[in-house]
Amino acid sequence: MGTTTIRIDSNTHEQLVALSRSTGATLIETVRAATEALRRARLGQRVSQEVDQLRSNPEAWAAYIADAEHAVGDGIG
Repeated sequence: MGTTTIRIDSNTHEQLVALSRSTGATLIETVRAATEALRRARLGQRVSQEVDQLRSNPEAWAAYIADAEHAVGDGIG
């Protein structure tokens, strides 16, 4: 895997170093973990927004629930 250099402010660098030291991880491992945590958080936010949007439409929500119950009944869920 190749590498590259990124510029970050000193405060962010200090926070990353402190996180690395507290877990015994390398700096790159900490950056990878932070990146993955941010990716998952944003995915969760997007899913939550989509569910909220779906719930705002009673017909669409009812269809979604019916599909979900059907999937569980089929042994999928």
